[in-house]
Amino acid sequence: MSNNRHADDSQPEVVEGLDLGSVRAFLAVTDDRYFGEAAARLGISQQAVSKRVAALEHVLRVRLFTRTPRGAALTIDGQAFLPHARAMIQLAERAVSSVRPGRRALRVDVLNRRIGPAGLLRDFHQVHPETELDVVTLVESDAAAAIAAVEAGTIDATFRAVTVPVRELPAGIRAARVLDDPHQLLTGPGHPLAAASHITMADLTGQRIWIPGIAPGTEWAAYYDDLGAEFGLTIERIGPNFGTDHLLDVLAESPTLASLVGKLTRMLWPANYDLRRIPILNPTPVYPHYLIWHRDNPHPALAMLRSYIRSAPHRHQPGDVWVPKWAARPSAP
Repeated sequence: MSNNRHADDSQPEVVEGLDLGSVRAFLAVTDDRYFGEAAARLGISQQAVSKRVAALEHVLRVRLFTRTPRGAALTIDGQAFLPHARAMIQLAERAVSSVRPGRRALRVDVLNRRIGPAGLLRDFHQVHPETELDVVTLVESDAAAAIAAVEAGTIDATFRAVTVPVRELPAGIRAARVLDDPHQLLTGPGHPLAAASHITMADLTGQRIWIPGIAPGTEWAAYYDDLGAEFGLTIERIGPNFGTDHLLDVLAESPTLASLVGKLTRMLWPANYDLRRIPILNPTPVYPHYLIWHRDNPHPALAMLRSYIRSAPHRHQPGDVWVPKWAARPSAP
């Protein structure tokens, strides 16, 4: 018998040493950026989070984070490990839920915890605090990938824009336009439009609008492409996406750059930045968020969420609005 079954014995040792608690800690720090916030989400101490991440780095023999003034940032190795870590946790959760049907938390993707759908979920949980929610952000995924996750059962629902007719979605997948987010102009105090109480789309002609992080092929790229084409806007995507904080830093100092943000998007900045959020009227561009779920999903909390959304007020912007031609009419889930 050959004694050379494994040319490299280190890989089995690494796999055996992986701990799901450490992987969850890694994902929590990735999502929240701060070890303290990750600890609060996991319900453990900050020291425990640090120990779990350190143990994972020891097993993998790489460094996963670097500490910065803005929190923990993924290293290149951390970025490479991230999608596999998410898949690992999803697989583990599916294994557990397969033997505990109906008892697990409702798993909902909101793409970003700052935007309108996350706020809608928070409101839902305030009304139904007994309902367990697992709120995730599949930030590496476009709508097609999120829909595939719903179809595969790794998530129960997702909030996304849908750029194709609903009838063309995979069999069993349901989608309804449930929340419109009116866009506003975000500027620093030195911008020419900073003092305006409101503006029109015509006022944006010739202005430099900067929105980093528009990934080609995504639904949000389709939205901004159509918005720019409709109103003759130049929407710049140049430079790496360093996140919202960097965007706010740049806008606070710039007399020429502005950005577009949803009215429902939560943003905080230092008082000395003196940033301005200026409503856009006649028409108001709105981003159409859909709830997407599987017709055969029996989770009782999903039915409760759909019922809550149907009864929630102020989900759609009244008056003169603009949406892309691919956006379906507002509907009840």
